[in-house]
Amino acid sequence: MAIVEVKVPALSESVVEATLLAWKKKPGQAVAIDEILIEIETDKVVLEVPAPAAGLLAEIVQGDGATVAAEQVIARIDTEGRAAASAASAVSVAAATVAPAAVHAAKAGVAMPAAAKLLADHQLSAASVPGTGKDGRVTKADVLGAVARGAAATTSFAAAATPFAAAATPSAATTSAPPASATLAIPTGVPAKVLPQVPAPASSRPQWGERPEQRVAMSRLRARVAERLLQSQSTNAILTTFNEVNMAPVMQMRKKFQDAFTKEHGVKIGFMGFFVKAAVHALKKYPVLNAAVDGNDIVYHGYFDIGIAVGSPRGLVVPILRNADQMGFADIEKKIAEFAQKATDGKLEIQDLTGGTFSISNGGTFGSMLSTPIINPPQSAILGVHATKDRAVVEDGQIVIRPMNYLAMSYDHRIIDGREAVLGLVAMKEALEDPARLLFDI
Repeated sequence: MAIVEVKVPALSESVVEATLLAWKKKPGQAVAIDEILIEIETDKVVLEVPAPAAGLLAEIVQGDGATVAAEQVIARIDTEGRAAASAASAVSVAAATVAPAAVHAAKAGVAMPAAAKLLADHQLSAASVPGTGKDGRVTKADVLGAVARGAAATTSFAAAATPFAAAATPSAATTSAPPASATLAIPTGVPAKVLPQVPAPASSRPQWGERPEQRVAMSRLRARVAERLLQSQSTNAILTTFNEVNMAPVMQMRKKFQDAFTKEHGVKIGFMGFFVKAAVHALKKYPVLNAAVDGNDIVYHGYFDIGIAVGSPRGLVVPILRNADQMGFADIEKKIAEFAQKATDGKLEIQDLTGGTFSISNGGTFGSMLSTPIINPPQSAILGVHATKDRAVVEDGQIVIRPMNYLAMSYDHRIIDGREAVLGLVAMKEALEDPARLLFDI
């Protein structure tokens, strides 16, 4: 028997350990070479671990949720088990043709926990309610539907008969004794015996005591984000300055060149390209906004690596546009779209998230009007972009409607004075309100 070890891939220098997510194979199952066996979550990215060889998964050394280090053995593959795997595969395929029907038959008439309670309240059996859940299981919605249908049938019958006739020939629903907790209001002057003893439908009664809670451990990425945000607030002297921007010039430029730009580059002109360009324009004028604190030193960066905050299913990530000053609008838009897709798919790599000298957070995507963004350490400033809305503003003594955006820049007051912060944000505002400044660098 030839055994090949499956190991944790190399991690970045700043990542000491990682967490195993869920194994995609079980011991004894066949695996193909380069087939993904498990995903490993670090505090930055999620890495895929492919099978180094084909064979049978002989042993899982570290289970789901285990904390592991680089080069640690997490499983073993028997490379000589391929023949046996092929035979087992043929048997499993034959069995699979029979299994679904058998499973469905076995589980039909089985109620889910919430449905079982409702069935008991209405004195119904699971077999009498058609199930729409997995493998024919009866769900809460199935029971509520059955109760509603029964109530509708009772109502139509009662409407067609006199009260006394209804009492003389009660339906199956009316003869069911109500639960002890049910009470019926009796109108004055009407004999109690003529009132149908039907409990109120469950959908109209409060479900007392149903206050569910779920405790879920933080993902490694979420825990790392929380740690860094607390670190930022505890070590930086954060202050935020605001300004408003008339986005009409940018919107007019986008509208004028959108079709030609899309045809030429295969991507649409977005707002983020303008924000990135405006930020780089301001950082060149006020280099301290692009600097970082290292002990008692200030490190001035001679390059512009702009982090773009992106939401992902696993939490906030900030991929980096490297050398953003050398990128055109098409390059910026393509890279941002690539980052967004990779974040959604969990495919961001460590190098995508490493470094950065300044960040931009676009809360306007979700409708935010104002915010005070938190600095992404070890950076010293971050720009917050918000939703653009039509607002009444004063121009030349006249009230006019303009598409306005409120910009917010948080900065580390330890090294950035209010003058540089305010003038830096004004430079961004001027570049957005007169995009020609970006062309002439003025």
